[in-house]
Amino acid sequence: MPGVERAEIAGSYRRGRDTVGDLDVLVCSAAGIDLGQALERYSDLAQLTASGDTKASGTLRNGLQVDFRVLRPESFGTAMHYFTGSRDHNIHIRRRAQQRGYKLSEYGLFRGKKRIAGETEGGLFAALGLDWIPPELREDRGEIEAAARHALPRLIECADLRGDLHVHTSASDGHNSLAEMVAAARARGLRYVAVTDHSKHVGVTGGLDAKRLARQVDEIDALNEACADFTVLKGAEVDILEDGSLALPDGVLRQLDIVVVAVHTQFELSAAKQTARILRALERPCVSVLAHPFGRLLGERGAYALDYERVLDAARDRPCYLEINAQPLRLDLDDVHAKAARDHGITLSIVSDAHSVDQLDMIQNGIRQARRGWITRDDVLNTQSIGELRGLLRRTMR
Repeated sequence: MPGVERAEIAGSYRRGRDTVGDLDVLVCSAAGIDLGQALERYSDLAQLTASGDTKASGTLRNGLQVDFRVLRPESFGTAMHYFTGSRDHNIHIRRRAQQRGYKLSEYGLFRGKKRIAGETEGGLFAALGLDWIPPELREDRGEIEAAARHALPRLIECADLRGDLHVHTSASDGHNSLAEMVAAARARGLRYVAVTDHSKHVGVTGGLDAKRLARQVDEIDALNEACADFTVLKGAEVDILEDGSLALPDGVLRQLDIVVVAVHTQFELSAAKQTARILRALERPCVSVLAHPFGRLLGERGAYALDYERVLDAARDRPCYLEINAQPLRLDLDDVHAKAARDHGITLSIVSDAHSVDQLDMIQNGIRQARRGWITRDDVLNTQSIGELRGLLRRTMR
């Protein structure tokens, strides 16, 4: 719109939370705008429930509530900080401002009537003696203390990823062929992709048995011969059975570059049985990555019971890697468990779990989840070059 300098989504969405209750949209305008008239023309707004010169609220067609606020440029930075949250982070920042003799609100940082900061978030943080704090970290989990010590990590970014280590094709439950998935990964600037179709046991239509997997291995070898600048890794997503055994034999798995193992059944087991099941699987000779380690589906199925500390110990000692699965229903590991894995010295694999070419872009969700867990480039398996990656995967194929 004419007169709008910026429009940004704040709130828990900006912090990268795995679920959000509503949306906060901040609009920067020096001259002001007719907010109600603008929103009435927005086709995805089902109902406008309140409207004024600087504030409005409504409901989107998908049922999500959205609140709009118009700010002047001199207040936009402090407003972005305030409405991004979290509540605990904001309370801590406000206390720090008060200790320095300031008054902080969404309209600015003031000493008496003098505005000290407000136009940018960076100006606010600098005035309080802090480095810039990425929105994903603003949960009052030590980020303010780290910013004061100049000790915040450089969080991972999408550009750091060199490959995707968990994708599916039409050979199992995917929607695109092997060649189509590889072409789409190359088009996105990746240098390698691991094809990890399901093992047959999971009951997925077309899940691969040993013979069909062997045929796919031959297809991948042929693709690699034709692609000098890209590598297709031979892999499989193999079911962890209830007794901890795997749905494909070791002799078959040794033909692969990467073996992703996962629980897809018996989610209701006790923590003791579920943990023992996974620990037995991690003892197998050919296990590279534990996929979506808690098995949750947001809004549909909670995480299964698990002694996570024991799993972390086993993964570190083996070693193998844990996955941050970027599918929107999974986002598993969550941010807290991802940080715990990092603190345990375990390298993570951020993957799309794509079942179509379009889903390759979902890996961005995993990046946001990782950033919330304080994850850096050095903490992630698929930021490595293909040569470095092959060396790390060989360590798991004992």
